[in-house]
Amino acid sequence: MELVPIHKRVIGLDVHQAQITACAIIEEADGQTRVEQRQFGTFRRDRLALAEWAASMAPDEVVMESTGIYWKSPYAALEAVGIRATVVNARHVRQVPGRKTDVGDAQWLATLARAGLLRGSFAPPAELRELRLIARQRQKLVGLLSSEKNRMHKVLTDSDIRLGVVVSDIHGQSARAMIKAILAGKAPGEVLELASRRLRASRETLFDALQGELTASHVFVLTELLQHIEELETRIARFDARLIAELESEQCTLALLQTLPRIDLIGAAMLLVEIGGDMSVFGSPDRLASWVGICPGNNESAGKRKSTRTRKGNPYVRRLLCEFAHAARRTKSAFQARFNALLVRRGHKRAITALAHKMLRTIFFMIQRGQHYRDSAIDYEALSVQRYAPRWIKALTRFGFISAAA
Repeated sequence: MELVPIHKRVIGLDVHQAQITACAIIEEADGQTRVEQRQFGTFRRDRLALAEWAASMAPDEVVMESTGIYWKSPYAALEAVGIRATVVNARHVRQVPGRKTDVGDAQWLATLARAGLLRGSFAPPAELRELRLIARQRQKLVGLLSSEKNRMHKVLTDSDIRLGVVVSDIHGQSARAMIKAILAGKAPGEVLELASRRLRASRETLFDALQGELTASHVFVLTELLQHIEELETRIARFDARLIAELESEQCTLALLQTLPRIDLIGAAMLLVEIGGDMSVFGSPDRLASWVGICPGNNESAGKRKSTRTRKGNPYVRRLLCEFAHAARRTKSAFQARFNALLVRRGHKRAITALAHKMLRTIFFMIQRGQHYRDSAIDYEALSVQRYAPRWIKALTRFGFISAAA
């Protein structure tokens, strides 16, 4: 049975780094179908020409594949002339065998779009696309910072300075002060004076850990590493300040997200930049989880489930959610109970993934309903009484409602 076309005027775009192939399928008033194909470059003047040509077609639908970062520039050019293109996952577009060409790709996209067989992916508005540049570069800097810190730990160990054995974080305030003193050539006894009194290790153990054999190469590498680490920390702080300033209008949503266990302001901002504050674009928490790639796969045939592996999705959101899950499992909350229940049956990695999935679904409903998080494992009334009872009793005593002796 022939499919009844849903759209009469569609354009398919096959986007590459240096070339954009466009195919328009237009159904005329007399029922005749016209196919027009064009090729454009990717320079600014070419994108403007593409947008002008697409606007002249007055399309009902414009579709393109989400090919890396190359879709963003033509998408913005079309957006500037009032065309909201549909960006589709390349995995959802299966090419007909024997027709794998740029023209064939564009025509196949247009054909599928004309029949209404394509579902668009989430394409954030322009302001969020700009903030993603800041947020994602910050994630790269944090990864680089972690790598440099690990490298410093290895170089210290190579020089027989076992500070990492007696200090939980060698990049804490006290440990960093000791490392700087070591690099300045101070004796272990002088370095020991900089150790915090809160360290659990005894002074004798700390003294033994500081006995090393630093060569000139060790000092040079450690000095350069320390300077790079401090430079990265300063740069990340600038990224944080810029990101928070740009999200000034989203303070309510940021405050909402911070009611979840162990999510701070920066974590909330990083997540909001990726998923946005409008959950209607996803429609349901299942679609959001599928877009992120944090939900179990669905591969069933003849009544048998073949695989439940998670699919590829947004790696930035997935990384954030897994970090949130690792932190939430250490809090006294429903998330901790959920993790402990899954840990025995599924193992650590799968339990973290399942917990991240649960947190994402919770976030969806929180943003959609505008409600803060209320943990089912916490008695908020008892907690409120415990926190404020002493102040209430003092106030009742002061105003004479109860006696001081009582």
